[in-house]
Amino acid sequence: MKNHYLIPFMLLFVWACKDPVNNEVRSWETRAKQVTIIRDDYGIPHIYAKTDADAVFGMLYAQCEDDFRRVERNYIWATGRLAELDGEDALYSDLRANLYMTEAEAKAAYEGAPRWLQLLCEGFADGVNYYLHSHPEVEPKVLTYYEPWFPMYFSEGSIGGDIERISTERIRSFYEEQKALAYSEFGDGLVHPDPYDEPKGSNGIAISPELSASGNALLLINPHTSFYFRPEIHVVSEEGLNAYGAVTWGQFFVYQGFNEKTGWMHTSTHLDFMDEYMEEVREVGDGIEYAYGDEWRAVEEISLTLKLTSPEGLQEKTFTMYRTHLSSNYPSIG
Repeated sequence: MKNHYLIPFMLLFVWACKDPVNNEVRSWETRAKQVTIIRDDYGIPHIYAKTDADAVFGMLYAQCEDDFRRVERNYIWATGRLAELDGEDALYSDLRANLYMTEAEAKAAYEGAPRWLQLLCEGFADGVNYYLHSHPEVEPKVLTYYEPWFPMYFSEGSIGGDIERISTERIRSFYEEQKALAYSEFGDGLVHPDPYDEPKGSNGIAISPELSASGNALLLINPHTSFYFRPEIHVVSEEGLNAYGAVTWGQFFVYQGFNEKTGWMHTSTHLDFMDEYMEEVREVGDGIEYAYGDEWRAVEEISLTLKLTSPEGLQEKTFTMYRTHLSSNYPSIG
């Protein structure tokens, strides 16, 4: 009789081991046991973990606890799927996101990243996915599953960053009115603030111990953001990580803050650190060529289909993206 019971038990065991969903959930639950989140009297999370990757897992879980919608929206925007949430008004934001980096390029960047960075990205994805799994009452609006290649869309810690200096209206004019993205009156194709507006930006002040009343070094950081654009967090791992400061919703590093040895912040500036190229192009047969030195090279054409919500339901619109070798070379991550 025992053999009759043993066979179905073994089949059940094999089935459970082959079930990727159950295995993933068990992996999240195991990882969660390696992380401790303690909130102080102000509600600020203090994350303690054995490894940096586990600390990232805890950081993202805590951020989702505090404001999942901000985490969610930042990645909907970054992955070029905002029109699925906001409709046609966000269509050219999604196109701009793909002109900046496509899904295939984000995946390639992740695959080519060093293993230590991949582990952090996996901790990021696991942290958000475990939050959604353990909070079934929270319904994601567009992204139902977070992938470890999502962070590759961000080259720095401020959501938006340099990409928002590219005008979506100029992109719209190119596709809808066939107007070239010519140089502006400022000699480039970027968005410029009104020179009569009050100057805005960020600043930091470092005060040496000799000049402070307490005799301690002081670092004053102005995050130049709206309220709660960045939450505070403290993250510690047994691999040496010990940082306190501000993180941008959805990112897994302390963007402005300090550890036991130093402090860091960033400033906003309009210095010329972006390269622009004016291309001479010509139509040849069914394609387009551009001049490069004494030769003509084919312009790469990439078809992109975007989805957008509408009163009639989810719609699709297809664009052709154009690239030269100057816009196709992404720096390696390492």
